[in-house]
Amino acid sequence: MSPTAEERRTRIDRSRARAWALQILYRWEAGESRASGSLRDALVETTGSRRISPRRLPYVRQILRTIEDHRVEVDDAIQSSLDNWRLERLSAIDRALLRLGAAEILYLEEIPPKVSIQEAILLAEQYGGEESPRFVNGVLDALYKRLPELTP
Repeated sequence: MSPTAEERRTRIDRSRARAWALQILYRWEAGESRASGSLRDALVETTGSRRISPRRLPYVRQILRTIEDHRVEVDDAIQSSLDNWRLERLSAIDRALLRLGAAEILYLEEIPPKVSIQEAILLAEQYGGEESPRFVNGVLDALYKRLPELTP
């Protein structure tokens, strides 16, 4: 059965909301606000100078709040899925991509994990380096395969 127009619009809004969340994560990670502020502060700074569609803003808030509330667990899950890498040694954009995908996989049950992985790959193709899509795919796929041992 084909998705309805509303379902298609929701998917598009969520994809674009992820792109906004990635930009805010990157801004927070790469900027001064990391030391002094929260992801919420980075969101406020961004919405002060950029217009995010009201339809997309709730999901941007939800994913950023999820990352902020569970950052230690998200980072631990990513680190345990990295092979011969340390999370802090990754580029800021790859780290942000992984946090976004991992937070969805671990905490947002309404999003199928394979959708989270595919969306992170698409964002990596847009915003990451040449190796980012393959790298993000490998790490998030490894995390997904370990999901039963990561969740209580």
